[in-house]
Amino acid sequence: MRRAVYFTLPLLANILTACAGYTLRNSVSWVVSSNDVVEDADLSEEVAPALLEDGGGLWKQAYPTGVDKSPGERVEPEGDSSAALQRPARLFSYRTEKEKVKVAGSGSGPPPHQETARTARYIAHSSDWGSLATISSQEKIKGLPFGNIFSVSDGPLDNSTGVIYFYVTPMDTTVSDLKMNPYASITFSEAESDFCRQMIYDPEDPRCARLTLTGKMVEVPLEELAFVQEAMFSRHPVMAKWPAGHKWFFMKLDLIQVWLQDWTGGTSLIPLEEYFKASPF
Repeated sequence: MRRAVYFTLPLLANILTACAGYTLRNSVSWVVSSNDVVEDADLSEEVAPALLEDGGGLWKQAYPTGVDKSPGERVEPEGDSSAALQRPARLFSYRTEKEKVKVAGSGSGPPPHQETARTARYIAHSSDWGSLATISSQEKIKGLPFGNIFSVSDGPLDNSTGVIYFYVTPMDTTVSDLKMNPYASITFSEAESDFCRQMIYDPEDPRCARLTLTGKMVEVPLEELAFVQEAMFSRHPVMAKWPAGHKWFFMKLDLIQVWLQDWTGGTSLIPLEEYFKASPF
C-alpha cells in the first residue's frame, strides 16, 4: 500500500505540472486563455459578433456553425443534414433534427436584423408560447415579479395581427395577479425556433433575438371572440378540449412598449405604429 502511494504522488505531481498551462472548462463554457483579456474592446456591429465565437477546438470540431457573411445577413448552415445527425450529442439540450426555419406560410426565415419592426412581428407571430411576468398577489411574494408560461397566438398562421392572445382560467395564479394589477410583460425568444439551433447560438447570445412586449391585459370583447377562438384553437387545437369547468376565457395584451434585442450593439424600442404596420411574412 505504501509503495503504491509513493508511486502515485510523483505521478500526480507530473500530471498537475503538465496541465498548468490549460484551463478546465465544461461543455458550455467559452474558451478562456491568458491572452483573452480585452480592455476597451471594439464592440461595433462588425467586430462584436466575433467576440461571441468560440476560438477553441471543442466547439468547432463538433459543430460547424453557420457563417455570417456580412452584418445582418443570416446564412443557413451548410452541409448534409444526415451527416449533421451523425455528429456527437449537442452541447445544448436541443432537438437534433435539422429543419428549415420558417413562419408557416411565409416561405422565408427571420428578417435581417436591421429591420427591427419586421423582426419583432416575426417573433411575435412565430412564437407559440412565452413567459408572462406579472406583479405577484401571492402573500409571500406580494408586489414582487412572478413569471409564468403561457401558450399564445397573434392570429392564425396566415393572418398575423401583432396582438398577443391568451386562453386563461381564473384558477391560474397569474390571473389572480392580473385582477390586482393588469399590467404585464411577455417575453419571447428566437431560441424557440430552429434558427438559433442551426446557427448554434446560445439563447443568451444577442444574435438569437428576444422580444418583450409590455402592456395591459384585458378580456377580449364579444365582437372579437370568433376571430380569437380561431387564432388560439388553430395554433393550439388541444385547448378546445380543456375542461369547461375551469371557466376558460380569452385575454389579450394591449401594447404599451415593444422591446427588441437582436444582434450586438444595444436594444431597440419600436414605435407601436411601426410594429403594427410591419409584416412578419
